[in-house]
Amino acid sequence: MTPLHWKLVVDANDPHAQADFWAAALGYEVEDHSVLIGKLLDLGAVPSEIVIDHRDRRAWWDAAAVRHPDDPHDAESGTGLGRRLLFNRVPSSETKAGKNRLHIDLHGAAGEREAEVERLRGLGAQVQNHVKEPGGEWVVMTDPEGNEFCVH
Repeated sequence: MTPLHWKLVVDANDPHAQADFWAAALGYEVEDHSVLIGKLLDLGAVPSEIVIDHRDRRAWWDAAAVRHPDDPHDAESGTGLGRRLLFNRVPSSETKAGKNRLHIDLHGAAGEREAEVERLRGLGAQVQNHVKEPGGEWVVMTDPEGNEFCVH
């Protein structure tokens, strides 16, 4: 079997803010779909109501994505072809409830956990818990919309 291409999709009330946070947190790039959006608008294939200006370029209103800077991407669409996170807008009434069933673990440089936690706090993350167990130690944090992730 050929390995499948995949992406992690996250529901978000503000997909662009989430993409900005996670791009900064991971050292990823926010995908630039402006070339594709421009072509589709020029052809009349999409209405202008589903497009916004974000960071001086056209972007989809309901979605934003980040990709690893070393992974390939499609130059015409701006879509990453490797490691990526996609943030899809959900209604503001649909907020996160309960613990994540899936989360991201971040692994920084050895001995730099606390510095990494402070850097992420500066980006808008919050510390929820500091875990010390016989099998390891990590910090549970939440992103700006309350999604848990761990820093090891």
